[in-house]
Amino acid sequence: MKFFKEDTKTAFEAISQAQQIAFAPIVFQATKALRDLGILKLVEDSGFEGVLLEDVFPKLNLSEYGVRVLLEAGLGIGLVIKNNNKYTITKTGNFILNDKMTRVNFDFTNDVCYEGMFTLTDSIKQGKPTGLKALGNWPTVYEGLSTMKQPAQNSWFSFDHYYSDGSFDSALKQLFKRKPKHILDIGGNTGKFTMKCLQYDDEVKMTILDLPQQLGMAKENIDKANFTDRVNYFPINILDESHRFPKGADAIWMSQFLDCFNEDEIVSILKRCHEALDENGYVYIMETFWDRQKFEPGAFSLQMTSLYFTNIANGNSQMYDSNVFNKLIEKAGFTVIEQIDNIGISHTVQVCKKK
Repeated sequence: MKFFKEDTKTAFEAISQAQQIAFAPIVFQATKALRDLGILKLVEDSGFEGVLLEDVFPKLNLSEYGVRVLLEAGLGIGLVIKNNNKYTITKTGNFILNDKMTRVNFDFTNDVCYEGMFTLTDSIKQGKPTGLKALGNWPTVYEGLSTMKQPAQNSWFSFDHYYSDGSFDSALKQLFKRKPKHILDIGGNTGKFTMKCLQYDDEVKMTILDLPQQLGMAKENIDKANFTDRVNYFPINILDESHRFPKGADAIWMSQFLDCFNEDEIVSILKRCHEALDENGYVYIMETFWDRQKFEPGAFSLQMTSLYFTNIANGNSQMYDSNVFNKLIEKAGFTVIEQIDNIGISHTVQVCKKK
């Protein structure tokens, strides 16, 4: 799939988009205020009849001025329309209020990314996540997840789980087609996928590899689910190349994990997978590749998420173009034998075998 083949906008459309970009931070915060102050919901509740300005601000205990400037901004943004002095909600406004994906993306952008993104240029120049200091004093965001303050922590996990959880059921069918007996879940995070595997197959054994802090959260969740006997935990700093992976598994699973690393680091991780995997085993990689999306808004969302990695997460990774990514798989000694798109919302599952 290829996006943005040619520039088809008229000059008027182009300059209009340029103004949207120029005022984008204000557009974002105005939308947040309209949502969080209850103004957009009150307009939505008025239905097709609409609502007058003077009927909005007293109900919300806000000033006439404050509600007026926000609703007028909402007109320009496209969240509301105005006829006969009455405001009604648009389809875009409805998605801002009610669409789960939009809310997850919006809160992640606001709570995790917004403040730090002011230093994006510095991140590009330095190759470091200069915006991370807005959240905490960690080398990368991953060391800080267990202690991150609210609401950033909830928004981070909601974002991560929304995209991965919606893909798990379809991904499990791909993973268990070859009936694995022992799976390494590398970057197991809170243990959600491991628990899905244990529920899916009563005999499969799991080993989770992750940072000690993450394993602590995973173990707590797995113990509560009474799966203790079938799970092992392997604390590891993936970035330390001297840390080898445990051998003996016939399947290795990595979901939304390798996009957290740069190209050299991905090759290093995959080479250690090659070393640890049984000769007839398989590596399963689930990622969101921007070039494999069905629609341009999906590609756009992933391209913007790449800048979160640049500025907040670690300074050097991204949501990859699959053509770039597949070269790394080959370099590590694997061949992609199957590539399944449209898993869940936006994922691709790659099944890899040793050359």
